[in-house]
Amino acid sequence: MAESALNATAPPPRTLCTDCGVSRTADPKRCARACQFIRPDYPALEARVHGRVRDSQKDDERFFGAYLRMLRARLDPPLANAQWTGITTRLAQRLLEIGEVDGVITVVPDPQDRWAPVPVLVTEASQLAGARGMRMGYAPLLSVIEPAVAAGHRRLAVIGIPCQVYALRALEADLGLERLYVIGTPCSDNTTTARFHEFLALLDEEPGRINYLEFRADYRVELRFDDGHRREIPFLKLPISKLPADFFPLTCRTCVDYTNSLADITVGYMGGSGDQWLLVRNARGERLLALLGDEVTIREPVSAGKREAPVRGFLSNTRRAAGGLPLRGMPDFLRPLMGWLMPKVGPRGLEFARSRVEMKAVETVLHLRRAAPARMKHMIPSHVWDLVRPYGLTPEDGELPAQRVEVRE
Repeated sequence: MAESALNATAPPPRTLCTDCGVSRTADPKRCARACQFIRPDYPALEARVHGRVRDSQKDDERFFGAYLRMLRARLDPPLANAQWTGITTRLAQRLLEIGEVDGVITVVPDPQDRWAPVPVLVTEASQLAGARGMRMGYAPLLSVIEPAVAAGHRRLAVIGIPCQVYALRALEADLGLERLYVIGTPCSDNTTTARFHEFLALLDEEPGRINYLEFRADYRVELRFDDGHRREIPFLKLPISKLPADFFPLTCRTCVDYTNSLADITVGYMGGSGDQWLLVRNARGERLLALLGDEVTIREPVSAGKREAPVRGFLSNTRRAAGGLPLRGMPDFLRPLMGWLMPKVGPRGLEFARSRVEMKAVETVLHLRRAAPARMKHMIPSHVWDLVRPYGLTPEDGELPAQRVEVRE
């Protein structure tokens, strides 16, 4: 059954915190070494998890992290009511079906609000159907692990977003687990569930009817409704200007791990060109994909268009926004034309994914430089500086960690 094991104790207030759940555990002081937003060490964790660090000279690893294979994939047939075709859900189901794990830690919708995430331990494959789809808001996922281990579940799978997965990997050796599979989903911009409802209200006169929302790689947002009909809204026609400047918290605007680089397998959409996008990162990720057998159809990713101009435009708009959401300077009469044109000439496939990763890197530097400059030397990994350097962003004084000098006598 699906069991919620959430510690109801509120987390201590912090400027940069996504409430991953560590602060709700028996030793909340572990946040100091587990938090992605304090002093992350991606090279050390990549070496521990994947057996090596990302190779900036190899293919796309400087954008997406270490991987063995990148694929376009889809379940055939797709799972009903899944966000895409249901690969994430099916991977977790298969682990339970064959007894590879005792339980899966994931999120399900709050009974009172289908958009609000509630962390749970699922021990029966059939119960994972209730976890399908996208949630929006903070979910203290890792608070479930201690109760799960105390109940005797030491072989676990975790489905998480990057800030949750970073903390999980930082503490993995201390958790008393015999086996751990990590299925990661990409993430760039989260907000509170209450704020998300404000966004839905700007999209439709009856936002309570919306049961599905997805930002797609074809520059459109797809909405689905309870009565079965669908709408597509071009990105350029979204009511971004009506959102408050702090709609997305500083944490999400300074995240350095869009692609969940410490997962065993990342399942997303950005490089999928209409399919799902898989990054198989290590041998455990290969084992996970193999569990699907002929249920999954796989193809090579494609790439088209050029990302430089959109990324430079994003950089300029973010600077002009002075800490708020990027401004949209395009005249209204041009928006329909550009909304039609971008899916045809803009970056697509892997080039779309690269552009989004570079945009997130640009955001990280600009927002930390404005709001928390003292944190930059600890929060920004070297590979992020590599991503933004082609756009004229380079470290200023005090933005890199001090070099340790050895004195030999």
